[in-house]
Amino acid sequence: MIQEKYYDFTVIFFPAKEGGFTVSVPALPGCFTEGDFLEEAQKNAKDAIKTYIESLRMDGEEIPAENNEFISRIRINAIPA
Repeated sequence: MIQEKYYDFTVIFFPAKEGGFTVSVPALPGCFTEGDFLEEAQKNAKDAIKTYIESLRMDGEEIPAENNEFISRIRINAIPA
């Protein structure tokens, strides 16, 4: 029986000027996708990651491990000049 393995990747969603989202997966160089709505962009990101991993496996390459970096939003109170 083949046991499934799960991977976690940080995915960055950039709002596009024309609408929708562009998506980047930093741990997988060149892994990008997009979607007209957030839900579509999330689904497309999963599909892009699966395709990327399948390609690595077919080429006999290792699947990169996600590092411990993360993205956080920080709010500051800017003092007027």
